[in-house]
Amino acid sequence: MSTAPRIDIEPAAFWQDPYPTLARLRREAPIAFVPQLGSTLLCSRDDIFVSEKQIDVFSSHQPEGLMNKLMGHNMMRKDGDAHMVERKAIFPAISPKTVKSHWTAQFQAHADRIIDALEPKGALDFVRDFALPFSAECLKSITGLTNMRFQDMNAWSQGMIDGIANYAGDPAVEARCHAATAGIDAAIDDMVPVLRKKPDLSLLCVMLATDMPMDSVRANIKLAISGGQNEPRDAIAGTAWALLTHPDELELVRGGEIPWLQAFEEYARWISPIGMSPRRVARPWRIRDVEFETDERVFLMFGSANRDEKHFENPECFDVRRDASKSIAFGAGPHFCAGAWASRAMVADVALPTIFRRFPDLHLVEGEPVRVVGWAFRGLLNLPVALG
Repeated sequence: MSTAPRIDIEPAAFWQDPYPTLARLRREAPIAFVPQLGSTLLCSRDDIFVSEKQIDVFSSHQPEGLMNKLMGHNMMRKDGDAHMVERKAIFPAISPKTVKSHWTAQFQAHADRIIDALEPKGALDFVRDFALPFSAECLKSITGLTNMRFQDMNAWSQGMIDGIANYAGDPAVEARCHAATAGIDAAIDDMVPVLRKKPDLSLLCVMLATDMPMDSVRANIKLAISGGQNEPRDAIAGTAWALLTHPDELELVRGGEIPWLQAFEEYARWISPIGMSPRRVARPWRIRDVEFETDERVFLMFGSANRDEKHFENPECFDVRRDASKSIAFGAGPHFCAGAWASRAMVADVALPTIFRRFPDLHLVEGEPVRVVGWAFRGLLNLPVALG
């Protein structure tokens, strides 16, 4: 255990809204051991920005971590050459060039098809009826698992996310995670012969074309699903909610004064869809007066870094005019999100401009509260809207 001050939190309140607690930690103990989470939290942007790049100290390699145990050893849990070999293997599927020339048109087709089906409806849940199926259909295309239903993609992603954040050891949560990974393995088994016969630019296909062991192929597909569904889904719904609740900001974007991408980047700073990344301390280390022991667990709190008052004025406010370039919503070091270009295209190039163009009178339904929850992964559970 580190020598950081011990700070107790209320887990239920932290799940509902972590930001008041994170603000208190930044003021009083930017490095703090939280017994309810069994980890030392790094909460200042400066500490996180430096530490995430020190892979010899704050290692992603976590043999006993939940992700390794439940999903397999993927590239997110590897460092150095082992990480870069697998990262380079998947790059042809998700490079900026591939996203622009290949995937964006498919994303647009998915959006148009889903919106066509929504058009006759007067009101709907934006999360359930658009953000969720759109993100899942795009992810089906990118992964190559076009043989699954979008409902399964979403459910299996959530099952894995809940599993790798199951620090309380709830057996029901672990069982759902195992069911999710088994479903994904079956979908992979079905698609391998199809893609070998007719190759494409999907993640599964480009990995099959390398000498990557099949266990690693499976683990990296599960990694893509675990983060590639919830982050775009939550960012699409969340940015739409933020704009609808800030009409002056929405007009700036609709009028072309602010790019859709800038609105998305500001939302990802304000309500970080991925709020934390775990690390294992690889060797004894010291940050100022805090000493760390080998093999202890550290959480890099991205959600806190993105509201650090030292770098963002009025950080609790959503402001599309803000320079959000210091946000680390996608990470900052060698583990910078490999799917960032695909995510930006899905959210900022396709989903948001299309939905607001097709439904110019889109507005929130009054009297139905919007629920935003989570701290390791944070997003909207619902977004009741009327289309006109």
